[in-house]
Amino acid sequence: MAKAWNTRLVSHIDCPGGGQVWVDRNILYVSHMRPPAGTSIYDVSDPKHPRLLATLEVPMGWHSHKVRVQDGVMLVNYEKFREGAPDFGGGLGIFDITRPSEPRLISRWYSGGEAGGVHRYDFDGRFAYISPTAEGFVGNIVKILDLAQPERPEEVGRWWIPGQNVGAGEEYPWDDYVRPRCHHPLRMGDRLYVSYWHHGFFILDISDMSSPKLISGINSGPAHPHPTHTALPIPGLVKGRRVMVVADEDVAKLRPSPPSFAWVYDITDERQPMPISTFQVAGVDPDGSPREPMSGCHQPSERFVGTTLPFAWFAKGMRLVDLSDPFAPKEIAFYEPDAPAGCERASSNDVTIDDRGLVYLLDRQQGIDIIECFPG
Repeated sequence: MAKAWNTRLVSHIDCPGGGQVWVDRNILYVSHMRPPAGTSIYDVSDPKHPRLLATLEVPMGWHSHKVRVQDGVMLVNYEKFREGAPDFGGGLGIFDITRPSEPRLISRWYSGGEAGGVHRYDFDGRFAYISPTAEGFVGNIVKILDLAQPERPEEVGRWWIPGQNVGAGEEYPWDDYVRPRCHHPLRMGDRLYVSYWHHGFFILDISDMSSPKLISGINSGPAHPHPTHTALPIPGLVKGRRVMVVADEDVAKLRPSPPSFAWVYDITDERQPMPISTFQVAGVDPDGSPREPMSGCHQPSERFVGTTLPFAWFAKGMRLVDLSDPFAPKEIAFYEPDAPAGCERASSNDVTIDDRGLVYLLDRQQGIDIIECFPG
């Protein structure tokens, strides 16, 4: 049975499992994990009765498991996923969704390099901050695309860890370690907060987008065995400090280990980020012994209100965390869904929140839960 505290299930959508969920003007966009399912679009004006409006498919061999929407434009990613359709090409699909029931392809942007494509990204309606493969580079890097004319996306800036650009003769220093991989950049103001998998996170100055500049970076590996999934700044000040949440994903462990968790960093002096607390769901790590992957943290919602942050916590569903005291994160609500039919346990992969305060929890195996929260 599902478990709930200070939450209530509003409705459930039975759909293929997914990678990301996003809501814009009471329209729900769901990106799916496995082809041929690509993107599904639902009307959630009545959240008790979601209504399917449209679906997009992708060929076998690729997946389109990320989606972002802003100002009538939808971006979906195309990334290599096993074998098939070698000529399809990785990158982005850019769609006009002024009529959500009739998404119209405006253009394709091709990433090139290793045939990998784009993983995760941020999008503000004008610029996309993406994590593509690129010709001459080992692993994904940071790129900034200008979509002022979405039919002609234009690269305006890029950044990488020195050593990735082997095509330009840079010496590659990671033969005995996991290769670098930009997971995704997030923008706030003139900064990009960039997660880089087993290479930690970086803060970049993008006041000149054509030339991003490194401010600082921290990598907890290899001492810490989990990859960095998200570096998410909290707007404004929290207890007089600038704060950033860093989520480590409970997959791709460097060695058998306890489940991953989330960190809280003080970035008041952004040249020297300082960890000040962590958050783990009670009972997930009872004794410090290794646990199977996808038991712990996956990621926080990139959309949130104030200092209350929903998390997707893989086997433990949605956790609502209060960061008003960044030294002592506090869980104030949760929803643990049942395992999908035929699955041993839930695998909560992404979470977002809409303007009504409803939370959307996406399982990577099957289904979406729409949840109402009423923390005390």
